[in-house]
Amino acid sequence: MRNTVHWHALTVAETLERLGTSLEGLATREAERRLQQFGPNEIETAPPPSLLRIILRQFKSPLIYILLVAALVTAGLGEWIDTGAIFAVLLINAALGTYHELRAEQAIRSLMLYLSPRARVIRDGVEREIPAKSLVPGDIVLLESGVRVPADLRLVSTTALMVDESVFTGESVPVVKRTDPVPSETPIADRVCMAFLGTIVTSGRGVGVVVSTGSATELGKIAHLARAEAQPQTPLERQFARFARLVALVVLVSIAAISVFGVLRGDELTLLFKFAVGAAVAIVPEGLPIVVTLVLAVSAQRMARRRAIVRHLAAVETLGSTTVIGSDKTGTLTENRMTVRALWAAERVISLEDEQLDPVPHLSFSALRETAFSDLPPALRVLVTGVLANEATLAHSEEIGQERAGIGDPTDIALLIAGARFGLVREELESIYPIIAEIPFEPERRFAAVVSRIDGKPVFLAKGAPERILDMCSTWASPAGLVPIDREAILAAAHELARQGLRVLGFAAGEIPFEHAERIESLLEPSGLTFLGLVGLWDPPRAGVREAIASCHSAGIRVVMITGDHAATAAAIADFLGIAPRSSPVLTGRELQRLSDEELRSIVQQVSVFARVEPEQKLRIVRALQANGETVAVTGDGVNDAPALRAAEIGVAMGKSGTDVAREAADIVLTDDNFVTIVAAVEEGRGAFDNLRKATFFLISTGAAMLFILPFAVLAGWPLPFYPAQLLWLNLVTNGLQDVAMAFEPKEPGLMRRRPRPQREGILSPLLWERTLLSGLVMAAGTLWIFDWTLRASGSLDLARTVALTTMVIFQNFQVGNARSSIRSLFRMSPFSNRVLFGAVIAAIIVHVGALYFPLTQFVLRVEPIPFDIWPRIILVASTILVAVEVHKWLRRRWPRRDSWETSEVLGEPTRRPTMQPARQATPEA
Repeated sequence: MRNTVHWHALTVAETLERLGTSLEGLATREAERRLQQFGPNEIETAPPPSLLRIILRQFKSPLIYILLVAALVTAGLGEWIDTGAIFAVLLINAALGTYHELRAEQAIRSLMLYLSPRARVIRDGVEREIPAKSLVPGDIVLLESGVRVPADLRLVSTTALMVDESVFTGESVPVVKRTDPVPSETPIADRVCMAFLGTIVTSGRGVGVVVSTGSATELGKIAHLARAEAQPQTPLERQFARFARLVALVVLVSIAAISVFGVLRGDELTLLFKFAVGAAVAIVPEGLPIVVTLVLAVSAQRMARRRAIVRHLAAVETLGSTTVIGSDKTGTLTENRMTVRALWAAERVISLEDEQLDPVPHLSFSALRETAFSDLPPALRVLVTGVLANEATLAHSEEIGQERAGIGDPTDIALLIAGARFGLVREELESIYPIIAEIPFEPERRFAAVVSRIDGKPVFLAKGAPERILDMCSTWASPAGLVPIDREAILAAAHELARQGLRVLGFAAGEIPFEHAERIESLLEPSGLTFLGLVGLWDPPRAGVREAIASCHSAGIRVVMITGDHAATAAAIADFLGIAPRSSPVLTGRELQRLSDEELRSIVQQVSVFARVEPEQKLRIVRALQANGETVAVTGDGVNDAPALRAAEIGVAMGKSGTDVAREAADIVLTDDNFVTIVAAVEEGRGAFDNLRKATFFLISTGAAMLFILPFAVLAGWPLPFYPAQLLWLNLVTNGLQDVAMAFEPKEPGLMRRRPRPQREGILSPLLWERTLLSGLVMAAGTLWIFDWTLRASGSLDLARTVALTTMVIFQNFQVGNARSSIRSLFRMSPFSNRVLFGAVIAAIIVHVGALYFPLTQFVLRVEPIPFDIWPRIILVASTILVAVEVHKWLRRRWPRRDSWETSEVLGEPTRRPTMQPARQATPEA
């Protein structure tokens, strides 16, 4: 019944009757029975993954499967050293991944605190406090300022009740609550007779009856929707799957082709089997899983130092390949607190945002006491009225300007802060202008007011909707003094402030007769007041967000605002932040609801601002962007963001102010709630993939060389130039030092000026595949030549193999320098900019040369010391790779490929800007 009843469409009496309760509350025994029936008032959270599951997750990679097969093959051959080395790679990779994921999961869980542990209810006709998880449908709950709503409630009575639903609807202005029912089709954001789990009472009091608990609440439904949404495979996972399949195919085709040819030619099966093992070990980049884990882990640690917790390592690279960021507004782009932005008085607009300006004169306490209220500057009279006709309180004066600086309605807090900036502290003003009577804000009245004794007379001070305040006034404070009211001029000024996305309040003051001063009923329809001015308030953007969005645009990343707030407010913030100009279209939730999926796919390419959007609609927007081939990152902090966070390729949640549901659905959690951190994370992600690509190119180029060397040797009737153990030594020991060091390669200049990497572009770009082929041919030709020359000159097969192996080691030491940049010359980069790599190169040479003289390695690898006179020839042959790659880089700088990510900066391609074609102009909702 709870899931089908539209509680917001029922009257209070109908609701109580349907729930079988009354304002006296449930009996304790009945509450216990219902608790058994409906279960505890808790939203089921996803349990943390078990250690075994995290460990097994490290082996879910096609490359790992290839290595497992290679290990089984070497074990079948009795090559236990080779088998042990491969299994060591697998275990180290799993240990690194498990360690990082455990740490990230622990950090996330530490953020997830239960929101509302206790609630005030009426049971057995008595008010009591109980654990919130014990609430059941039919309980009568008492609400007051500052409490978090503990369940979904149908409001029974309200007294100036206002609720902050920003984490739920995305709207930053608190919602005024009433008890009158609304139509059944009313969207969640406009169900003013309901209070939802997780929202916060900002002012007033209320009584509500519980209609839904736990997973049946609107918050619970969204949480279930978020978990039900399958998390897509990341671009990196898809690319590595394709890459691994390609490597496996090359290995199998090569082995099959050469084996068939060898059998037809009458070669020994032992030789062919050794070739098969050698090809499998040589071509498969055994060290790549470790490199992938290490590159992503290093970047994740860098991001953690920047206050971004990475839950899954693959998310690092995914964020770096993002093409669209769909961002919530409230609490993500903005601070989720109201502040006074502009003040209009005496036909002058004063900006209160510029800290360098002093537009309003400061008066000391003594000067204020000695100055008549009518002699104060118009702007000061507006601020005095705003401070006195106010129901909020500031916590401490030193907290002014900080978040949560007071208790009460955010608009009232903003007015107190604005007044305090100019010396108008409420306690001091009340000592000068004592308050005689107060009229709290009610939605029906649309204003709040106080009566203060000013200059010995009772003065009515009011603030509220400009139209309502104007109805009370007969004069206004113009530049020429008090003149008859000019309603059109004042409304034009109010409309101009509203057009900027500001919430506008009007202010008035006027003397009233003494006999009316304390009679509230006579104050509800005042007249003859003087209109003082207007104040424009807004939820200000976070510091640095505007610059961060500009950086995203220069990186070719489109930023889209998806919010539950009003269209006019969203458009103004989007214009201010540079997301989209004011003239661009805004699509509202109601308009979106009428669109088919195909129509929406077209619209999302042209619209950058979506307003009054509900959770399911945000999910549709993300899916439409993905259907257009975009790699989507979604940021947010509210419950309403969770489904989209889960569905997007990368979900970025706010850890400080965000809800548990949002954090649980996200891949990355920002512990400082700063959108600016996302830009740094994008750069880290791009750097991570760039380094991963460099390491992959370095490793695969060695495999490419072996792909030419081994088949040529078999087809030419030569002995194999390498033993399987030597190939493992080459791939896991000497390569294993340099490829790991590539994780610490500094980010290249201009990385954030490249276009987003296309999804169709794999682990290696066309440019690097080109270079892999070139490098493989050069290294294969050099190694085969020196192997043949040594064999002919010395007649020793072991020496020839030792020389060939050593030549490949030197080739690799030169090639790792080539891999440091796809475009820049090696000779323009300092060898000490990556000290880890410099040390790895030196260590690889020392380790290999030492292995030539150490008895144990001589036995295992079947190597022997190389005569001194052969060394110059080895170095000269290996240096040819430097010449070949430098020439290729020069050619690609001069004639860059248009299909490669690395050359997009060289091409000087225009950065991606938000699409502004007004294909479909939406009508802003007030």
